[in-house]
Amino acid sequence: MSWGTELWDQFDNLDKHTQWGIDFLEKYAKFVKERIEIEQNYAKQLRNLVKKYCPKRSPKDEEPRFTSCIAFFNILNELNDYAGQREVVAEEMGHRVYGELMRYSHDLKTERKMHLQEGRKAQQYLDMCWKQMDNSKKKFERECREAEKAQQSYERLDNDTNATKADVEKAKQQLNLRTHMADENKNEYAAQLQNFNGEQHKHYYIVIPQIYKQLQEMDERRTIKLSECYKGFADSERKVIPIISKCLEGMILAAKSVDEHRDSQLVIDCFKSGFEPPGDFPFEDYSQNIYRTISDGTISTPKQEGMRIDPKTTVGKAKGKLWLFGKKPKGPALEDFSHLPPEQRRKKLQQRIDELNRELQKETDQKDALIKMKDVYEKNPQMGDPSSLQPKLAETMSNMDRLRMEIHKNEAWLSEVEGKVAARSDRRHSSDINHLVTQGRESPEGSYTDDANQEVRGPPQQHAHPNEFDDEFEDDDPLPAIGHCKAIYPFDGHNEGTLAMKEGEILYIIEEDKGDGWTRARRHNGEEGYVPTSYIDVTLEKNSKGS
Repeated sequence: MSWGTELWDQFDNLDKHTQWGIDFLEKYAKFVKERIEIEQNYAKQLRNLVKKYCPKRSPKDEEPRFTSCIAFFNILNELNDYAGQREVVAEEMGHRVYGELMRYSHDLKTERKMHLQEGRKAQQYLDMCWKQMDNSKKKFERECREAEKAQQSYERLDNDTNATKADVEKAKQQLNLRTHMADENKNEYAAQLQNFNGEQHKHYYIVIPQIYKQLQEMDERRTIKLSECYKGFADSERKVIPIISKCLEGMILAAKSVDEHRDSQLVIDCFKSGFEPPGDFPFEDYSQNIYRTISDGTISTPKQEGMRIDPKTTVGKAKGKLWLFGKKPKGPALEDFSHLPPEQRRKKLQQRIDELNRELQKETDQKDALIKMKDVYEKNPQMGDPSSLQPKLAETMSNMDRLRMEIHKNEAWLSEVEGKVAARSDRRHSSDINHLVTQGRESPEGSYTDDANQEVRGPPQQHAHPNEFDDEFEDDDPLPAIGHCKAIYPFDGHNEGTLAMKEGEILYIIEEDKGDGWTRARRHNGEEGYVPTSYIDVTLEKNSKGS
């Protein structure tokens, strides 16, 4: 099956077909381009949707703690990754399909133009050969007619008795001349005919089949290229299906992570005040004086002075606690958070203690770095003056003392709050056992008393002892590993506090470089020390395995 043998006379139709093939190729390329635009717009709209519903919080705001919120934000992250995969699909289609089609279309047009020019040149050459043959044929035909006329003229003069001998001889010479010219044109026509037949055979059996074969191969390559692009069109999306599946699985896992009980507990932790519900109002008998006036001999149970309750005081205390069930009164924020309910006060104090401990750890790290730098300056005076570090070191020590005092003070307040919470729990437990015991009351300021007339606010008691405070900062537990490193160069580690290492050795990172050029590391056997940061390749990890 070859175009050269089957379609030897269909040059114009092949011209139209190959042009249609290129147009169809460009039409498919336009389709791919529009699909790419759809994918890009889809990804852009998805990203805008994620951005719209992502929380707009300042750095001071807390992260969402409810599992339903965390799950939704995880779904938004997965959807953002999904949008990224749609962008990957568009990029892959643009590079692998659309770009390739446009380049191939340009090459195809150039090749088609060359083949058609060759076909037209071959046809023009064959037409030229035919014209030469036709001209020689017409010339031979004309000479034959002239020779035939000369033959008739000679015979007529030869048979005419009145004709002179000279006229007959002249007619004979003219006949011979015409006959000779006819023979020459005959030979030329035969040669041109033989040449044309050869060129025509070569044209239809060699030249044209070769050109048409090249056109056929070109069209078949175009078909194959379309097939490859169809496959690449599908592969561009099939490649990202595993990642898209992971995004969808992540959304399902986020949905499964929602815990209604945990969210309910978070609501309790967030809004729990720590106050007790208000107790029963005592019955106040105003009729005793009436009965005593009517009958002085009536025996009545004398009221104990200690059990007398001032109505004003009771009502005032009750009204002072009504803000627990309504809008909390606004007041100035106190340093010890005593303006807050007990439970919220305890949480705030614990958060402040954690923040102070972190600041203290930073100051401690800075002090260690300054001491190391001072030691290096003392051993190598050309690197710097050790006395220049003394003001900064003194400032750091002062900050550490200040932070320790703040921590001590807040821990005392925390101990006070926790002690009152425990006492309130014991009192509530005993009240549940014996309902005859008068229930204790608490004031919004956090002070408790069983006597309403003796309820006063006093300074917080210091429950923490100095020894306990010192023990807290003498924790010998090893620091957790925050990453690992690989030694690029060997290090001897002769100085005190340094750690020797071999090239290629793997160590745990327990403290990052604070800007002094040293990193604190630990071996697998627990040995710790500082190594030069420029000698190691550090990899920090979120969940690094500690030793």
